[in-house]
Amino acid sequence: MSAILITYSSTDGHTLEICQRLQQLTQQLGHTTALAPLTQADVLDLDVFDTIVIGASIRYGKHQPQVAQFIRRHQPLLERKANAFFTVNIVARKPEKSRPETNPYLIKFLRQISWKPKLLEVFAGKLDYPRYRFFDRLMIRLIMLMTHGPTDPKAVIDFTDWQQVEAFAQRLCSRA
Repeated sequence: MSAILITYSSTDGHTLEICQRLQQLTQQLGHTTALAPLTQADVLDLDVFDTIVIGASIRYGKHQPQVAQFIRRHQPLLERKANAFFTVNIVARKPEKSRPETNPYLIKFLRQISWKPKLLEVFAGKLDYPRYRFFDRLMIRLIMLMTHGPTDPKAVIDFTDWQQVEAFAQRLCSRA
């Protein structure tokens, strides 16, 4: 079996939850899997991993800058290895925006980088109004109002399709 690194950028912690589930699933399938935030992945010896997976959340339509920075720093290494990239965003709650070829945030991000991940996925995120700071709660409610999403300030809704996460882990391991 292979050694897999799952590294991530998470704004509110839900991308980390998805990564933890991926780690659990890949380990159950017999792989050695490490988990590290992007901010700590640079100190790892990335050469020891057979597969590198990057997961990144979206806030206000953008991934955190460290995602593209990590990819640029390590692009030659990423291209030599099995790899995957996934994004987590609330817009993916809509079926017509839930696939790599239809998710506007993933499409825009891939145009900004020159790396072409070998495996792509999009997961719907989690809406957790009580957890957000005042400004974020206000802005996200406004965005949800404009996109016909939930606006109850007490709402906590996990839009993630966990079977989709399991299927991604299976595809990932079949390529590792």
